[in-house]
Amino acid sequence: MKKFAFLLAAAMMLILSACGTEKPDGEKAAKASGSKHELVKKGLLTFSMTGQYPPLNFKKDGKLTGFDVEIGTEIAKRIGLEANPVTNPWETIIQGLKANKYDAIIGSMTATPERDKQVDFTNPYYLSGAQIFVAEGNSAIQSKEDLKGKKIGVIQASTWKDMADELSDQVKGYPTDVNALQDLALGRLDAVITDKIVGVSAKNEKGLKIKAIGDLLNEDRVSVAVAEGNKELAEKINEAIQSMIDDGTYEKISMKWFNTNIMEK
Repeated sequence: MKKFAFLLAAAMMLILSACGTEKPDGEKAAKASGSKHELVKKGLLTFSMTGQYPPLNFKKDGKLTGFDVEIGTEIAKRIGLEANPVTNPWETIIQGLKANKYDAIIGSMTATPERDKQVDFTNPYYLSGAQIFVAEGNSAIQSKEDLKGKKIGVIQASTWKDMADELSDQVKGYPTDVNALQDLALGRLDAVITDKIVGVSAKNEKGLKIKAIGDLLNEDRVSVAVAEGNKELAEKINEAIQSMIDDGTYEKISMKWFNTNIMEK
């Protein structure tokens, strides 16, 4: 949870496509076979992620941990299966699912129309997207309409820069989101536009005196991916996620990792 370069990578990888045939690691990972749902039938819910994006998913002392891992473990428990998290390179993670190397991807993947052509998505298990952050004591900026003429920091050559250019004529590019957020906390910027999860994580880990304001400028619905046509598993996962929300378990897990409920807009 200390390497913020990974946070930036996580935000950017949410919008990338994935395909390939890399075999996941994990002691219980089963080989692909003719049965589409063999692992579930064995009583396991094997779910994949990269293991490289703290605090969402990463390895600590050789063991997978993070928000995604805890959400996946709770989902497995609620549908009567044993959780078996494994890792797979992001570039090949969808193909691994299609090859039946695991039952699901619970790795902070945004549901997009292009990906939906290859897999089936559940309802979102958290919401992210472009978020405006301001200094903690700033009450003058409440929404995007208040950014006209303000100095906005963004990562260079990003979609967030395009958004900022539409809102103000004073946009400053940074090599990383964290650099921009640190300048924001020091009063060198009026606002920063970045991924919601990146900003929240930077605030928590660096102790930055910043806050999110206004609605998301665009919404990323981060969902569980299952094999195309596996409607039964998708429905069970949806029911598990909803029950976690209803009984407060989801918020407890979210508060542990982010100090906020990331399902809320």
